[in-house]
Amino acid sequence: MESSFPPPSSQDLDTPELVEALAGLLLKKGWLLATAESCTGGLIGAACTELAGSSAWFERGFVTYSNAAKTELLGVDAALVEAHGAVSEPVARAMALGAIAHSAPARAAVAVTGIAGPTGGTPDKPVGTVWFGWSVDGQVRTERRRFDGDRATVRAATVRHALHTLVQLLETPTAA
Repeated sequence: MESSFPPPSSQDLDTPELVEALAGLLLKKGWLLATAESCTGGLIGAACTELAGSSAWFERGFVTYSNAAKTELLGVDAALVEAHGAVSEPVARAMALGAIAHSAPARAAVAVTGIAGPTGGTPDKPVGTVWFGWSVDGQVRTERRRFDGDRATVRAATVRHALHTLVQLLETPTAA
């Protein structure tokens, strides 16, 4: 007897499979991707460019670990960082928009800023706190997550969540 199962959701995919799904969606749309990374230090861009042929859909990645880099490379207002902290919704939003603005052909971007640990956390922003920003064809979405585990675990979870949500956003009919 033959069974029919729905295709796996992007939540069920591992990082290389998420990158393949992302590549397919971006290629189908003819879009390019830019990344703006702080706590992951380029791991999202590295995951994307691990796939052969990624130059057809990956435009560029910004590693903006310091506050100064966020301002200089992405145009994030220093006053915004001062008022809210680097790990905040306004900064994640500004990073995503800055990645788009500074890579003119890109129509999709993902930005991450967080506290991977093992130190640096506060009661308001404990270790594992990450703010995400996605810009897809002019629409911006932000989200705060907290991941448990050591530094490597937090960074890996951040990469997966960033890619998973980007795939979901690109799959929605409004991201045409």
